[in-house]
Amino acid sequence: MVRAAFLALFLTACAKPTPLPTTVDMSTWAVPPPGPAQACDAAPPPGRVDPRALTPTPLPEGAHPALTDPSLATETAPDQFWIRFETTAGTFLVEVHREWSPYGADRIYNLARIGFYDGGPAFRVIPEFMAQFGLSASAAANQAWADARFPDDPVKLGNKRGVLVMAKCGMPDCRTTQMYINLVDNDSLDPMGFSGIGVVVEGMEAVDALYACYGEGAPYGRGPSQDAIRDYGVAVIDAGWPQLSRIVSATVIEGKRR
Repeated sequence: MVRAAFLALFLTACAKPTPLPTTVDMSTWAVPPPGPAQACDAAPPPGRVDPRALTPTPLPEGAHPALTDPSLATETAPDQFWIRFETTAGTFLVEVHREWSPYGADRIYNLARIGFYDGGPAFRVIPEFMAQFGLSASAAANQAWADARFPDDPVKLGNKRGVLVMAKCGMPDCRTTQMYINLVDNDSLDPMGFSGIGVVVEGMEAVDALYACYGEGAPYGRGPSQDAIRDYGVAVIDAGWPQLSRIVSATVIEGKRR
């Protein structure tokens, strides 16, 4: 059921997949096994929110111009870099090698540098599957980047636990800003073209702790609508899904890891 819902949201109209090899040896990465499941018996129900009654979340003061103009964020990423994600559930560090997914690495490098992810929600966390985020806190930034698509990459780094992947729809070359981290091994996504761009090398326990009790997003589950977040920013999260974890900041680290 979980994977069926995932495919319904991201793989509609997808042609029959052709198996692709996973060429990165994940045995060299010490990603810890999953921790205990979150206790959701007393989880609060999602609110009933009419987004039209909300004021869209504005850009932060002093926002980078590229938040509303994707043409200003097109730098080529370094061969290797790290991104430190500070979240309300803890901190985790992702190591990225551009050779694994060049287009994907360039996109996350640029988005993190301009502050696109800062303040955004982890809006779709499904236990024993994946944690998805990558929409901005600002409605204007989401709308500006909604059509900023970039080419697909071949799958070199597969969907193992701890691997960060750019999300995609069922059409070719449709990735934009969203991503997910595999909470378990999801090898079945490899032939479908979901290309890993990095590995969580520290703080996987923080990823496991991202709030998961809303589960699948609307209209298939109790979580928020991605369209509403795109159009209204985190105003809709504040109004109806306040328990969701947030990305406080995403910071690029270049050169020697620190």
